[in-house]
Amino acid sequence: MADHPSHHLVYGTLKDYLTGEELTDTDDERIRQDLARMMVEKLGYRHSELTPRLCIETLFTRNFVKSTIDLTVELEKKQVMIVRYGPGSLVSRERSAFAAARVLNEAYRIPLAVVTNGRDAVLLDTVETRDLGHGMQVIPDRQALLDMLPSLIFLPPQSDEKRLREKRILNAFDLERCCIGI
Repeated sequence: MADHPSHHLVYGTLKDYLTGEELTDTDDERIRQDLARMMVEKLGYRHSELTPRLCIETLFTRNFVKSTIDLTVELEKKQVMIVRYGPGSLVSRERSAFAAARVLNEAYRIPLAVVTNGRDAVLLDTVETRDLGHGMQVIPDRQALLDMLPSLIFLPPQSDEKRLREKRILNAFDLERCCIGI
């Protein structure tokens, strides 16, 4: 039984598509697994180029938040794109995706981010803070991303002050409020 009450239906456990790790089987996790499978089987990424569940931990105003990056795509030894899943509206998740891409890697800012609810997606340019398209078809396949690689800009890390602001944004956007006080 879970340590805290949750609104998520738990069906047992499942094996992670990329790592084989045993995970809690929920509706959201099933969608995350479908995304990983799509990235490999339809979009041509290698298992080794996808890292699931990287985290950014923040603590502000006594609120500890563990922001999970569902998938991080690495090509030619560079983290090129992050994928963040969340149910519902995509527009409400864009700002936190920009923030995550800007602070996940301490050596440079990751230039692309995808936010998706499993049925729709938005591809984001994190350098120019703009969206590059909507729909699941905007998630670049491996070859398209390799073709984009020479033109992508890997900006150096932001100043400590700006990184702190981005982490505050992650903390505020990713704080799970639905189950607090239950």
